[in-house]
Amino acid sequence: MMKRSILTGQRLVAVFLLGCVLFNYPVIALFNKTGELFDIPLLYLFLFGAWALLIGLMAWVIEHRQE
Repeated sequence: MMKRSILTGQRLVAVFLLGCVLFNYPVIALFNKTGELFDIPLLYLFLFGAWALLIGLMAWVIEHRQE
C-alpha cells in the first residue's frame, strides 16, 4: 500500500511539471495567433484544452488501481 502512494505522488508531481511546461510563456506564445478553430481563438482552445488534459491526467493517476 505504501508503495502505491509513493508512485501516485511521483506521478502527480510529473503532471504538475507538465502543467508548468504547458502554461509557460514560450508554449503559450506558440498559440497566441490570430487563427481560429470552430470560431474559437487558438489561445483559448489551447488553454482550456491543456487545463482539461491536466485535470483528466490527475483523475486518472488518482483513480488508477494497480492489480
